[in-house]
Amino acid sequence: MNRDATPRRYLMCAPTHFRVTYSINPWMDPSKPVDLPLAQTQWEDLRDRYRSLGHTVELLTPRPDLPDMVFAANGATVIGGRVLGALFAYRERFEEAGAHRDWFREQGFTEVQEPEHVNEGEGDFAVTASYLLAGRGFRSSPLSHAEAQEFFGLPVVGLDLVDPRYYHLDTALCVLDAAADEIMYYPDAFSPGSRAVLRRLFPDALLAREADAAAFGLNSVARRRVAPILDVSG
Repeated sequence: MNRDATPRRYLMCAPTHFRVTYSINPWMDPSKPVDLPLAQTQWEDLRDRYRSLGHTVELLTPRPDLPDMVFAANGATVIGGRVLGALFAYRERFEEAGAHRDWFREQGFTEVQEPEHVNEGEGDFAVTASYLLAGRGFRSSPLSHAEAQEFFGLPVVGLDLVDPRYYHLDTALCVLDAAADEIMYYPDAFSPGSRAVLRRLFPDALLAREADAAAFGLNSVARRRVAPILDVSG
């Protein structure tokens, strides 16, 4: 099958103020120092690679009081120019949502919705050609799934995450080609029922090994996607 890369528009936030001073997931350890120059270099390399491939990279201004803004995928979900904002589960990240909504409005997006229920943007929502896959269990509320379905008019498939290391859907599942409903995922991150749903909907999916998942191999970006903007972490 021939595959063509599709130029896309990304929103990124530099790790200027990135640090780990609190822990809200098993990977965060405040006792381990952050190599900020290395983080900045890696982020710049990713940004430059996107641009060299013909993609557009928009920049969200980092705030010193919000060190996790670098994980920009969590700030909103964008499909067909419509923006469903985030509502973060932890108070440490709560103010990020407003910064994202403000950016989209300033850029001329006219359909920007502030959610009623907790969702962490494209951390827990993934778009395929047929479905909006939606994670739940650690961050996003199950109630956010109906809210997203009503806003986007897409059938939402709820998936239960059961391993706290994979607290967001985008740490356990990646859409490879939305136009062809192609995904890869780590089965053990999901409940038995959710694994059965994934097998039924995506029988040809690539299955990741534990080593791949633990190295954040599923927290990836595919070349083809339906949404015109994908918010990505640095």
